[in-house]
Amino acid sequence: MNDSGYIGEQYIVVKALENGVTIIGLTRGKDTKFHHTEKLDKGEVMVLQFTEHTSAVKIRGHAEIAHRYGISTSESTISSKNP
Repeated sequence: MNDSGYIGEQYIVVKALENGVTIIGLTRGKDTKFHHTEKLDKGEVMVLQFTEHTSAVKIRGHAEIAHRYGISTSESTISSKNP
C-alpha cells in the first residue's frame, strides 16, 4: 500500500452490451466535476478503480456492471423507433 491509501480500493467492471457506452469519471472534493470519459463498443470490458481523484462513475448506455454488491444492468439510451 502507498501513502495515498488507494491501492486495493474498490473496483467495478463494466461490459458494454451495445456500441457507444459512455463511462464518465467524477472527481472528489467540494465540487464534483467530470474528469475522464471513455467510450466502449459492444463486448468491450473496462475495469475501473475508485481513487483519490475518482469518487463516482456515470455510465450511459446498455451495460453490465459488476461490483462488490453483485451485478447491475443499465438501460439503453438508444431510443426505439416504435412508439
